[in-house]
Amino acid sequence: MAERAKEGGFFELMIELQINGRVLSVPEAATILDASRLAGIEIPTLCHDERLAAAGLCRLCLVEVAGQSRPQPACATPVRAGMVVETHTADLEAGRRAALEFLAWNYPAREIERRPDKLFHRWLMQYGVRGSERPRAIWPPVFKDSTHPYLAADLSRCIDCFRCVRICEEVEGRSVWNELGRGAGTRVVPDGSSLLASSCVSCGACVDTCPTGALEDQSAVGHMEPERWTRTVCPYCGVGCELFAGSRAGRVLRVKPVLDAPVNRGHLCVKGRYAFGFNHSVDRLTQPLLREGDEWRPISWPEAIQRLAGGLTEIRQRHGADSIGLLGSARGTNEENYLVQKFARVVLGTNNVDSCARVCHQPTAAGMKSMLGTGAATNSFADIEQAAGFLVFGCNPTEAHPVLGARIRRAVARGAALVVVDPRRTELAEMADVHLALRPGTNLPLLHAIAHTIVIEAWQDPIVFGDRISGWEEFRSFIGEWTPERAAEICGVSADAIRRAAEIYARCKPSMCFHGLGVTEQGQGTEGVMALVNLALITGNFGCPGSGINPLRGQNNVQGSAHMGCEPGHLTGFVPLAEGRDRFARCWESSIPVGPGLNLMEMIDAAAAGRLKAMWVIGYDILQTNPDTRVTRAALESLDFVVVQDLFMNELAREVADLVLPAASAFEKDGTFMNAERRVQRVRAVVPPPGEAKADWRILCEVAAAMGHGDGFGFDSPAEIWDEIRSLWPAGAGISYARLEQGGLQWPCPNEVHPGTAILHTDAFASGRPASLRIIDYEPTSETVTPEFPFLLSTGRVRYQFNSGTMTRRTANQWLQADDFLDMSAVDASALGLRDGDRVRILSRHGACHLVLRVSEAMSTGLLFASFHSAGAGLNALTGPHRDRHEGTPEYKVVAVRVEPVT
Repeated sequence: MAERAKEGGFFELMIELQINGRVLSVPEAATILDASRLAGIEIPTLCHDERLAAAGLCRLCLVEVAGQSRPQPACATPVRAGMVVETHTADLEAGRRAALEFLAWNYPAREIERRPDKLFHRWLMQYGVRGSERPRAIWPPVFKDSTHPYLAADLSRCIDCFRCVRICEEVEGRSVWNELGRGAGTRVVPDGSSLLASSCVSCGACVDTCPTGALEDQSAVGHMEPERWTRTVCPYCGVGCELFAGSRAGRVLRVKPVLDAPVNRGHLCVKGRYAFGFNHSVDRLTQPLLREGDEWRPISWPEAIQRLAGGLTEIRQRHGADSIGLLGSARGTNEENYLVQKFARVVLGTNNVDSCARVCHQPTAAGMKSMLGTGAATNSFADIEQAAGFLVFGCNPTEAHPVLGARIRRAVARGAALVVVDPRRTELAEMADVHLALRPGTNLPLLHAIAHTIVIEAWQDPIVFGDRISGWEEFRSFIGEWTPERAAEICGVSADAIRRAAEIYARCKPSMCFHGLGVTEQGQGTEGVMALVNLALITGNFGCPGSGINPLRGQNNVQGSAHMGCEPGHLTGFVPLAEGRDRFARCWESSIPVGPGLNLMEMIDAAAAGRLKAMWVIGYDILQTNPDTRVTRAALESLDFVVVQDLFMNELAREVADLVLPAASAFEKDGTFMNAERRVQRVRAVVPPPGEAKADWRILCEVAAAMGHGDGFGFDSPAEIWDEIRSLWPAGAGISYARLEQGGLQWPCPNEVHPGTAILHTDAFASGRPASLRIIDYEPTSETVTPEFPFLLSTGRVRYQFNSGTMTRRTANQWLQADDFLDMSAVDASALGLRDGDRVRILSRHGACHLVLRVSEAMSTGLLFASFHSAGAGLNALTGPHRDRHEGTPEYKVVAVRVEPVT
């Protein structure tokens, strides 16, 4: 027995065995099937999938093991030192052929010819087994369904491998597919009369694992096969799932998961796997457009660049550099966002640059950085499987981050404890040991009461008495006032439930915290994040596997956009301006403006006041998504010059823009994204952009050159831009494109032999000093209920749509959920004389909108919920001017409203 060093300094035990006369050295944890594949020996399998526990059902992988009286399943038999194995004896091969003949006796031969790539078909052809030219009808009839927009089922081709049943349970954490009957009469059926009527969430895992085509993508039925597969990253949420995009003739035809991806482990959600149709939507922008009166005139790129450069130059000369604002994009690459902020500071001479991180997780970055020294997730998604407990606070992972949510579901099903804090009874809340359905706007009292209970019960970790944490005595004194009874009255939950939640988080260790916009989009969002950090510090739930404070970032590169410097107070690497100004100035050979820049919300204020004259907005529809639509629209209409750069003519472009530039999508350019666990991953072009559309980085470089800064923007590729980023960002210096070809890396990664950092703060905090517990006074929101506005409304995402719907509403996801709804409890609906499906008018102190009512068991009395994916719904007419007092993030999650029937 020997040891072999693996990359990153880890070791695994190796053993020797003999397979087909060859002596092999393989990992001790391997199975015979693993060992054979490492040696290039292919053993037939049908029921095996690397993502699933070994089942040994199909018996195709039987092998002969010396000393065993009968053949053993290679997929389920661990290797042993000295083991002697034969994989392809005459008897074994005869048995495999017989098993295949049994499975194929009534299997349609035409399907083998139509899809020779399917695993079952490949083995049939290899062993010379034919299907039936005239299959007999099966009684009772098997399940067939072609009504789903993405999935097609014809279980006459089912061979009872049960991979669909198992992958739904073991990977997605559901039980859509079930075995019905016994013996030869066994059938696989869904838990509904059709897939649309079942509990299926359209992740496509069953299709991905099916070896026959009994379950297929609709896009594979009667359509062309991709001729090229490109590994890239999903363009939707911040989980950062890796996928293979199949293309042909310049179109994305199909998507499948990357099986060995560390983030998603061979799984995707409905958006990542199927919602790529936006890329070829007929209304993609394909050429620059100039507004002339009420019409749009197509113009050439040279004219567009000249008009943009000239417009910015004129406004800067007349009103100064700080009269212009730039917004980067969470849908853009790291390289593109780096150029956005460099353009603002070098070409224009202003720190007026921001991104949509402002309206979501900027409080996370600020709160965590101020306490821990790093404003990003402390741990990795891989820690989910190591956590003994979870605190899921203000987020709904199974809807907004489905791949991650599925992993949490499975961990809880295996026995991990779960506390969910959410006004709604979400899917995870249904599984939770404790669900705290608090009133919106009362996060801080609840968090203080949990901390109080931990202190009073002496459940704190001994670490609080060491040298890594400061302020313990002051914190203990402050928190003594926040009894569960006091918080219960404010939050609308029971004191006993608060105590039980505190016990789970403190004693089911390690415990991992995930939080979302239910924490940050509040008047005290930054302080809410700090209060979560307080809990992690006093319980010792940091710096070790299965623990930490982990924000669930909303968009594919929202973490990267701010980290690259699209933030008025920070440069690349989230370095404060004062700290990094000299170093960046030397690299850029340009002075960096000293004056404080405006964030997005301050830009809107400045536009309304007449101080901001122009905005260049890249990949971000602020008219639809900003709060208080009436005020936002008036401010934007007062600008002299608005440029929108996007895939589509969005609401901002349609109503306000003077110049619209066609941008390339994530499927059409190279670069990198940074996911919510600090992992940088390669994005690769799958197809070319349509028409004259260009990647954002190319447009930025061309405008910079037209404004006399060609030397500082003379990049020929994203790789060149990335190398400049690495030179300025010490924590990312070791993340080269060459290394990223082998897989993503998590920063800090200071040099090219460093493996990346999965867990932060293991020995010390990035600040280099002890973390100080924060004393935070609670300040109630001004959005309170009154007889005129008796309900509190929160807003959020749903599984089948994404943010403003720019992408998903141009896909077949519309079949799965097309509309936004207002969710209300049955008690409240009855009291108002309303019924499910009624169209209602919602009014706040700031505006009104119309939605369809959905009576929901998930809602408590007095609380409402609505999604915001449709421009037509106009939900942000309701939201007001209230913001987080530190970072300016809008208070989207708390709005007092009343509801009236539409007559």
